[in-house]
Amino acid sequence: MRNFIATMALSIACFISAGAQSTFQKAVSHFSKANTATASVTVNRVNKALKNKVTETGTMWMKSPDKVSISSKNGKNKLIMNGTTFTMKMNGFKHTTSSKTNAQFATFYSVFKAVLNGGKTDVDQLPGVSVSQKGTTVVVTIVPKTADAKKQKRMMFTSFVLEVNSRTSALESLRINQRNGSYTLYTFSAFKFNTSVADTVFKP
Repeated sequence: MRNFIATMALSIACFISAGAQSTFQKAVSHFSKANTATASVTVNRVNKALKNKVTETGTMWMKSPDKVSISSKNGKNKLIMNGTTFTMKMNGFKHTTSSKTNAQFATFYSVFKAVLNGGKTDVDQLPGVSVSQKGTTVVVTIVPKTADAKKQKRMMFTSFVLEVNSRTSALESLRINQRNGSYTLYTFSAFKFNTSVADTVFKP
């Protein structure tokens, strides 16, 4: 009888624990069984001032615990998160910064690390993060925050919007919004887990 009660108590505890998972954690749960992921990407760069739009194609690679690389235009344009080091490369010119010192990428890093660890850490309590759901798409909006009001106004990026499929954990899109109204939209397709990913793709 005691064994039966103990088993039932354990089952109820597991049920409650599972039910306590957040929308974000459920959406990225497939990453808990994967070390890598790849996808095809279409990049739309919209310049509000020039009123033009440039479309490129490329590839995204992800690797646990904290590596993401999006490459387009045959490698001339890249967005790389290699640990806490971020590199943005445009037409061969690159800029490198760190999420440890650059508030624009601090929460971005925490969110993508949480994606890659399959939701072991939740993002709901992170500063500037909001999570919503539209059908099968979970939307994670990241608004960079800093205590310095002047630095806040000077930030180049006003928000990052990540969309994840709640059923498959596949990343659907990432939009990076700039202060001047311009933005870059990465749309992902053919998302696959546990594919072969070389560390060289995370180098500028």
